[in-house]
Amino acid sequence: MSSSISERITKIRSTLPQGVKLIAVTKKVPSDKIRLAYEAGIRDFAESRIQEAMGKRTELEDLSDITWHFIGHIQSNKAKKIISNFPWIHSLDSLKLAQRLDRLASELEINPLVCLQVKILPDPNKSGWNIDELKGDLPALALCKRLQFQGLMTIPPLGLNDVEILDVFKRTKELATEIRDRNWQNFKMSDLSMGMSGDYKIALQADTTMVRLGTILFGERPL
Repeated sequence: MSSSISERITKIRSTLPQGVKLIAVTKKVPSDKIRLAYEAGIRDFAESRIQEAMGKRTELEDLSDITWHFIGHIQSNKAKKIISNFPWIHSLDSLKLAQRLDRLASELEINPLVCLQVKILPDPNKSGWNIDELKGDLPALALCKRLQFQGLMTIPPLGLNDVEILDVFKRTKELATEIRDRNWQNFKMSDLSMGMSGDYKIALQADTTMVRLGTILFGERPL
């Protein structure tokens, strides 16, 4: 990519409807490049590995208005560190983990904002609930009083065409609406975390509210 990070951010922002949050995914992105994105107006940054994330948080602690989002798989032994340092968690993928995070949030007296990770289509490479599993777990999830369920997150399986990807995103929106209509107190369900560098324009067609962009902003990561 020959354009600068600032130019890429400006260009992408011009394509986003009002109200869609641009989250910069900074896995393997050094802190100096994160600062450039910050200077271009980004305030939401996402990490998927806690050890890498904590180093960057320390290096960027002077940027006090950053909101950190966790988007990776959460291992049980790292749950407390994650929930203590990330006000947003997009990758809540099981009832057992939800109950653990809720207990930890109660101990810490915090109210994390979370998305439930769903698999609309079978995908052995992804974590998360399928539709029937999530519907079955909703009554138990409703008992988690500290967690604030803001919406759903999904990642379509690899190999789909654009029409199939759009269908995944639309079905995710329909599921979020169905859950919201149950009117449980801690289920706001107003957010959809859908769309990455390769498919965010398709996600916009399905009314996503948050896009998670990395490569398109920062270029290819080192292997």
